[in-house]
Amino acid sequence: MPSFRIYKENENEIHFLTLTIIEWIDIFTAPKYFQVIIDSLKYCQQNKGLLLYEYVILTNHIHLITQVKEGFKLSQIISDFKKHTTQEILKLLQEDNRKYIFNLIKNSFARKKGYQNQIWQRENYPEIIVSEEFYLQKANYIHENPVKKEYVLKPEEWIYSSARNRLLNDNSIIVLNDPF
Repeated sequence: MPSFRIYKENENEIHFLTLTIIEWIDIFTAPKYFQVIIDSLKYCQQNKGLLLYEYVILTNHIHLITQVKEGFKLSQIISDFKKHTTQEILKLLQEDNRKYIFNLIKNSFARKKGYQNQIWQRENYPEIIVSEEFYLQKANYIHENPVKKEYVLKPEEWIYSSARNRLLNDNSIIVLNDPF
């Protein structure tokens, strides 16, 4: 069973992470919201030592298989990612006049005490990838997620998924690192 946090002694291991919007609110409902996540992941790859192997972005959560380069801390990168994306998403919500989302966020019991505009749940549910078989199981789970949600018929049809990279050799959204 996954823990709630990334442990210091496991910072450099390959992790399967689940980042969830509080109350499972469907915030990512337009391309510009997905783009905030994509741009932030790219920034973390280029500037913070993030190695991204697999991903999927859905309307209210993200799954990642990721690791960091030596000398970096995965927990810090994820914390920075959440802080930055929260600021950018709040701007978009304001521009789009999505007041009901602000109301849901404001009244969420999942919010950390003292935080008014928390978007992400605190937990990341990290699971260490212990074998290639476990990696493939989690990658398949990631790729099948949009199919299970009935957003698409085939994994590679979901634009915001590494299934496109792996099955179509399409690196137009984000370039992935090789896990092995």
